[in-house]
Amino acid sequence: MVEILLPLHTSSTLASSDLLGPDEVVAVVDDSPEIVLLLSHYLATQGISIVKAGSARELLSLLATEKIALVLLDIGLPDRNGNEILKDIVPTNPDLGIIMVTGTTDIQVALDCLRQGADDYLTKPVNIKQFTHTVQNTLKKRRLAISSRIFQQELQKTNTRMRFLHHLNLKMNTAYLNTVELHGILQAILVGITSEDGLRFNRAFLALYNENTGFLQGTLAIGPSSREEAGRVWNALKEKGLQLDDILNSIQDKGLTEDVEVNKVIQTLRVSPDVHDHVLIHSSRTNKPVHVVHGRAPECRVPDDLLQLLGESSFVVVPLRSPSKFLGVMIVDNYITGAPISADDINALEIFASQASLAIEHSHLYAAMAEQIAALELVTHELEKSKDLLIEAERTATIGQMSAQLLHAIRNPLTSIGGTARLLTKKSTDPYITNFLNIITQESNKIEIILEDLFSFVEDKELHLEMRPIFALIRKTVMIFYITMKQNNIEYALDFEGPGPALPIDENKIRQVFLHLIRNSLEAMSNGGFLRISAQESDEFMTFHVIDSGPGIPVETLPHVKDPFFTTKTYGNGMGLALVEQIVQQHGGLFTIRDGPEGGTLAIVSLPKKTPIPFEQK
Repeated sequence: MVEILLPLHTSSTLASSDLLGPDEVVAVVDDSPEIVLLLSHYLATQGISIVKAGSARELLSLLATEKIALVLLDIGLPDRNGNEILKDIVPTNPDLGIIMVTGTTDIQVALDCLRQGADDYLTKPVNIKQFTHTVQNTLKKRRLAISSRIFQQELQKTNTRMRFLHHLNLKMNTAYLNTVELHGILQAILVGITSEDGLRFNRAFLALYNENTGFLQGTLAIGPSSREEAGRVWNALKEKGLQLDDILNSIQDKGLTEDVEVNKVIQTLRVSPDVHDHVLIHSSRTNKPVHVVHGRAPECRVPDDLLQLLGESSFVVVPLRSPSKFLGVMIVDNYITGAPISADDINALEIFASQASLAIEHSHLYAAMAEQIAALELVTHELEKSKDLLIEAERTATIGQMSAQLLHAIRNPLTSIGGTARLLTKKSTDPYITNFLNIITQESNKIEIILEDLFSFVEDKELHLEMRPIFALIRKTVMIFYITMKQNNIEYALDFEGPGPALPIDENKIRQVFLHLIRNSLEAMSNGGFLRISAQESDEFMTFHVIDSGPGIPVETLPHVKDPFFTTKTYGNGMGLALVEQIVQQHGGLFTIRDGPEGGTLAIVSLPKKTPIPFEQK
């Protein structure tokens, strides 16, 4: 028998509102009318809707007509065995919860049911506490599985959309956006808004401000031009199986031609920017999206001629703008399906609109850059006429050769002086004489450093590039100064971990760069302080910030700190920073030095992630 009576104070209840969706029911399938009655009565007291069946045929009929969430299935039905029924209903009903109920206690039978796809197994007589627990767990597991699948589907949609935007960004970053390329990029964005891989709007229109007239002018559109064309266009896209890459390639190669009529419609749009209450101008000027529902929108007017032009009374207007000016608007609707437009749809649309704004801004920058290039070409032409530049270059080359010869002549006697002073220091026992010998040793060391830097500056211009992990190199360079930092009460921090990305560098030269920068920072903190080196990665460069807590650079000194032979007490002989700049430029990078944001000195080194153009020998 089935036990169904509980004490009045029991808390074993089923929260049906949390476990079942709208119109979902539980099916009790058993050939015993008494058991069906008792289980149905208990479930009904818990607020759960019930359907009943006494055979496999009746169950299959219910599955075809009812929204069944859970089946309490007796193994021994009169027309079919429960295991055979599982083989039929499990593959075709993936969201169906199934609990097998039988009078046998054979563990092998239970395992067979679970292997066939049942969620759980109960034996008669059924204790009501166990029954409640099993039903509750099965419904919870089912609800979690459904929620997980829905979440995965939404995640897949979001991932697809992000891949679309990422791919679009790559296309924009590699394109020269003149008028032709801009049209292709904008059309690709409208395709993304209307495609299955994108936002699934039925139509998308673009209107831009004309730079000559100032009017908002319809430019292009994507979407079927009439309801009769809708099925043909969407079915064609589906049959072709077009993906984002295919669409972009098609746009670049020959353009999309399916929407000639709808483009003719939008190109008749022309609105004066002085009509501030017009929905399109209002959205553009306020930089806010406007959701038009049944021809009405808050705080602005939706003209009848616009509704007639679009043939739709519900749509969304999203502004396009750059930091400096209004660019235009984007209009989208669900002209074909009539599906409502949600706040999430509008938020996603604004992301696509920002990409369109960026593409237009890139096009404007390209046009301005073309003008600047033309002007620079004129300047270059004039400079080529000046012979003084050639004379100056020759003079610089001569000085370099003379400096190299002079360095070779000075190095040998200087080495002898320093070596002799160090030898006498070891042999002398007179502190007074030792003090002077130490001074000779220290000053000769300084001159040797100056000569080494100068020699590198005037002669060593050849690079030996290899892919080397940059973080590991910097970390080893910092450790050279470990004792010095400890002795001078200087703390340090490296804001990066691991070996770091491999960059195409001349390891010895880049080591020189950071040796000079770290040494300069430590010299600036003679009374203690803090040294921090951080790294930032972009698409093209790896940038390092070397910042100290020293006194900073005087304003009058800052423009000259990278000049050869310029020297101050803080920055040594002046050749170090000049050499740093030369090495970084050889690598195709950038080097700047300035006051830190919170005091001290900030040195910034940007090194390219790809092999630079070979350095021009001077």
